[in-house]
Amino acid sequence: MSLSAPDFYRSLADRAAATLADRDLDRKILIQVGSATCEHAAGSQAVAEEFARHLRASGRNDIVIHRTGCTGRCSREPIVGIQVPGQIPVKYERVNRDLVHRIFTEHIQSQTPVLKHILDHTGEALPEREFMFCEGSRCKGPGAGLRERFQALLETRGIAPQKVRAAAASCFGACGLSEGAPAAFVLARPEKVLYQVATEEDLVALIEGHVLEGRVVERLKAKQEPIALEFLERYGDVAFFNRQSRIALRNAGVVDPESLEEYVAYDGFKALAEVLTRQDPDWVISELTKARLRGRGGGGFTTGAKWAMARKQADATRYIICNGDEGDPGAFMDRSMLESDPFNIVEGMIIGGHSIGAQKGFFYIRAEYPLAIKRIQMAIDICKQNGLLGADIMGSGFDFDLEIRLGAGAFVCGEETALIRSIEGERGQPKVRPPYPTDRGLWGHPTVINNVETFANISAILRFSGGWYARIGTEKSGGTKVFALAGKVKHTGLVEVPLGTTLSRVVNEIGGGVSGGKALKAIQTGGPAGGFIPASMQDMEVDFEPLQKAGSIMGSGGMIVLSEDDCMVDIAKFYMAFSQEESCGKCTPCREGTTRILEILERITQGEGVPEDMDKLHRLSRLCQRTSLCGLGRAAPNPVLSSLKHFRDEFEAHIHDKHCPAKKCVALIRYEINAEKCIGCTICARNCPVECISGARKEAHVINQDACIKCGNCFDVCKFTAIDRV
Repeated sequence: MSLSAPDFYRSLADRAAATLADRDLDRKILIQVGSATCEHAAGSQAVAEEFARHLRASGRNDIVIHRTGCTGRCSREPIVGIQVPGQIPVKYERVNRDLVHRIFTEHIQSQTPVLKHILDHTGEALPEREFMFCEGSRCKGPGAGLRERFQALLETRGIAPQKVRAAAASCFGACGLSEGAPAAFVLARPEKVLYQVATEEDLVALIEGHVLEGRVVERLKAKQEPIALEFLERYGDVAFFNRQSRIALRNAGVVDPESLEEYVAYDGFKALAEVLTRQDPDWVISELTKARLRGRGGGGFTTGAKWAMARKQADATRYIICNGDEGDPGAFMDRSMLESDPFNIVEGMIIGGHSIGAQKGFFYIRAEYPLAIKRIQMAIDICKQNGLLGADIMGSGFDFDLEIRLGAGAFVCGEETALIRSIEGERGQPKVRPPYPTDRGLWGHPTVINNVETFANISAILRFSGGWYARIGTEKSGGTKVFALAGKVKHTGLVEVPLGTTLSRVVNEIGGGVSGGKALKAIQTGGPAGGFIPASMQDMEVDFEPLQKAGSIMGSGGMIVLSEDDCMVDIAKFYMAFSQEESCGKCTPCREGTTRILEILERITQGEGVPEDMDKLHRLSRLCQRTSLCGLGRAAPNPVLSSLKHFRDEFEAHIHDKHCPAKKCVALIRYEINAEKCIGCTICARNCPVECISGARKEAHVINQDACIKCGNCFDVCKFTAIDRV
């Protein structure tokens, strides 16, 4: 006799708990080492091996090397987390073999953290205890000024920052869990206790009870724990992490991506058990609708509405597809989630299959993601072995299976109708819509396609309710959004923030601001199909409609920071070159329009532009927007139109003055030697590949402009700043 879904889940959870109890992780020192593609490239495998050698030599059995997924802090990898029971976790950056030795001998064995190498360390001693105050939008009202008042109360009682520290954090994901009067949330670490406070009396109670007496203040303890608690608890006081609200990425950098037991220990497959127990697909769709979850692949279509459309079709053969064909330059959100939390994506797919009445689902993943493919296949195999995929899932009578199909890297296959054709074995080209895939998709049957991040949110929404998820976001868009933060910013990596967060908060508070002390010029969102948001608009809220109104799009989540040293004409040309090369060629507006636009941009950056070119660029771009077959073609001109709108003066400088203000367009640059600074050392002449620099030793040199190829070697090697780039 098969188990019911609730009994099946209890049995699964008990087995997972027993397995983890044998490992006794909560009482051991954890050395967390990332095991995703980016960490591997930075040398994390060698770091893990070095820790293993030290561990074997020490003979200790209270230390565990724990593999995790991607932390998302790309610019500081390899990152190693050290979690000692009873202490606040610490993250070390750019760990190598020498640093491994210091971490093991000083921090782990001698209990003395290596302060200099701690991620974003401020130079202060690490606190023994920390209170993290939620500063999300819904805690700002009741929680305004609470952190500052708490810090003042600590100082009044003579409690040093080395003992207790008050830190700021973003939304905990606890919205809607409070009872009674409005309150702000505070997380006490390392005890992992979540409090709700609203008055100075509550703050005094925390200090007198929790700080001075070491006991939990039951009156203030939150009744439920938010989904983001474990993530926040496992990271040190680093603004890059604390100011995020991780839901889709909640397990990334926390669980072993190849361990079903660890995923289940964090309530994995609990949402699926609830869905199969209820046997009510309309409830699932209703919760997603309440959540205001919109597709995270770029279009922003409401997920609940899409699933409802497929479910109501008369055709009983239906499919569901996870779009993992991440093609935007610099974007790696989907790859990270597939590599770091594969069971979560699989669970979302199974729930989606049950909700729309599908019998089969497909992962469409680009072949350039070998580790993501490996881990998703591993998750599928493990789920089949444990009754979570295949026939009679969890004893519910529901049959569903998953299969991986590989993409060859064509950007156009991110468009859903082209993706369907690719799975069918045809050339990946878009189709005219309608009919939409929810009516007639894969092999002519109703099909739902969502991207990886959308599926990553499903289980969380069903565990905590659609209303909870909606309260984290904005009026039109619920929840959070993951961005790949890159470009001229100090802290690059994956960032997940509530929708409605300002661009400035992402770039300046989480990203640390523009690198090199340069001024912010623009923020580019949405990848090749996105647009440029000027620095003057950096206080704009991140949401679908505001970005679209500004001439950009949300896209899958690329966010590139541009500084005063970037040329907007040159970058618009870069994105147009990408779109032109990736055009499938099926429709004339995209095939020919992107080609002509690119030709004009190349002329302008070569110093051959004419005033009429700006009008031609605008008209061609608008034509491409209105008449291209698919969304990719219609969005391709966005970088050009937004740069014309917000940075028209740069186009005019290139065309009228034959000058590139950012000094990036090689054809518009001149290298000149300042006779007053040149001492005639000859180093520039000796490094000139075309020998166009002349002059006697100890005399000012001259550059032959007709022969100069503008390679910049002379500028780079001059030790006296005697060469000007104009």
